[in-house]
Amino acid sequence: MPLNSKYVGTTKTTSVKFSKETYLYWYELMLLLRRFEEKAGQLYGMQKIRGFCHLYIGQEAIAAGCMTATKPEDLMITAYRDHGLGIAKGISAKASMAELYGKATGCSKGKGGSMHFFGTDVGFFGGHGIVGAQIGTGAGLAFAEKYKGTDNVCLTFFGDGAARQGMLHETFNLAMTWKLPVIFICENNNYAMGTSVARTSNVVDIYKLADAYDMPGDSVDGMDPEAVHEAVARAVKRGRAGEGPTLLEMKTYRYKGHSMSDPQKYRTKEEVEEYKERDPIEVVKQKLIAEFGHSEAEIEVINERVRQEVEESVKFAEESPWPNDDELLKDVYVQKDYPFIID
Repeated sequence: MPLNSKYVGTTKTTSVKFSKETYLYWYELMLLLRRFEEKAGQLYGMQKIRGFCHLYIGQEAIAAGCMTATKPEDLMITAYRDHGLGIAKGISAKASMAELYGKATGCSKGKGGSMHFFGTDVGFFGGHGIVGAQIGTGAGLAFAEKYKGTDNVCLTFFGDGAARQGMLHETFNLAMTWKLPVIFICENNNYAMGTSVARTSNVVDIYKLADAYDMPGDSVDGMDPEAVHEAVARAVKRGRAGEGPTLLEMKTYRYKGHSMSDPQKYRTKEEVEEYKERDPIEVVKQKLIAEFGHSEAEIEVINERVRQEVEESVKFAEESPWPNDDELLKDVYVQKDYPFIID
């Protein structure tokens, strides 16, 4: 289903910016991420999934817009709210659900769980549990691409809480000095766990942090895949041209708590409902109907396809084996023929 770089350009219809195929892609991808996360939340309540679990519900437009603005060879790295971005980048729903179950068929062989999705074969490098640590690693991935002479970029995601980490400032400095092809994307959902952005810093417009390093920065409506696509496309163009990094602050919102154990007492139900009124999935659906004449019956075909994909992922996870005991110490180090690795 994901078309990634097969973005098909703008449409001739004056009231919309993109083609019908692009809106269809966005709708199906965002719906898949939403339904997958809803099912994960349900299974967590049934104790099928254990440990930490951070859902991406509400932030799907960011994943959708990023995918159409990049190509398959581009890299992606994020923090522990990683299910949605991992699936968008190409990790299958089956491998994702199996990982949540801790099964051997999971994308991290059942050893990473919710917070540590990996799909290096599709350019997804985690899923990292240490707040802000992936920011430096993302710049490192970008450095590797520049060193190898490719025109690939690395999309490096982090939350508004991680924007207060020292790692960010050190990385920004080197990324600009070396003109690394990295796009820093802050998914600002207003709350670092339960603490609002305004309570953590005098600078509430996170994109302005780029000014200290003479880095281009922009504030983006993260609830709109169109706005996300356009902002990321501009940043990607700069990165591929050797002009260095960009900071994009995606202003978004998570409908659920920070994690499954979050009682959400720091915000009102009215605030959540206000954001849901401009839900990106519903907005794109209405554009398909109003602008392209897509019928409710045609939309339902997509809905059913997504429902089946999620149900099949659960069946796959349920029937998959647990990891063998001999897997315990595997993958601690990279097993390659490097001269400094001693067997």
